[in-house]
Amino acid sequence: MEALPMESNPDTMNKYLQKLGVPDNWRMVDVIGLEDEALGWVPRPVLAVVLLFPLSESYEVHRTIEESELRTTDKEPPKNVFHLKQVLSNVCGTIALVHSIANNVNKIQLADGLLKNYIDEAKDLNSAAKGELLERSAAILEAYKELVRSSSHEAEQTEEPVNYHFVTFIHKDGHLYELDGRKDRPIDHGPTTPEGLLEDTAKVCREFIEREPDNIGFNVVALVPAQ
Repeated sequence: MEALPMESNPDTMNKYLQKLGVPDNWRMVDVIGLEDEALGWVPRPVLAVVLLFPLSESYEVHRTIEESELRTTDKEPPKNVFHLKQVLSNVCGTIALVHSIANNVNKIQLADGLLKNYIDEAKDLNSAAKGELLERSAAILEAYKELVRSSSHEAEQTEEPVNYHFVTFIHKDGHLYELDGRKDRPIDHGPTTPEGLLEDTAKVCREFIEREPDNIGFNVVALVPAQ
């Protein structure tokens, strides 16, 4: 199964989510800046935050160190956080959206369909098995292809370079978790609250940016109620 890379475009993401069974009373919106004033414009509550950033050597070095440190601890991955490993190329955008929705099914009333079926089947699997199941869930990946084919920017989309990556941030049980399909487990960034998720995530996003002083290819979107 070959997947198309996703663009960090809330309109496209929202159309895709609706095709997968997410009700239109939840939507992705742009986060126009990481300063307090810009964050204040984002509707609340924020259920998830998705960061697009450039893949680079510094990311790989940081990821290697981070995962090495985690392996030396006895701390088990949180069992109630839905995290899946990326198996296919170009599916990190889909994974970021799945992470956003699957960790908020207590708040989002999913319609019967592709995403609900996947989450129900995957919820008791480990991260690697969740990723393998998504690889076999051809209809989920095909739904994005159909959306791109029906849009006017198909040529632009299919030619877009794929040296970018998506990760998701969620609140669960008083903690801020980073969910990255290239990492073996969720990354715990410390305490947060549902109300403080966006502000606390912005601090972590700024750390990503500080590690890439010569890059400008960052974008942030948030999952919020439709206004």
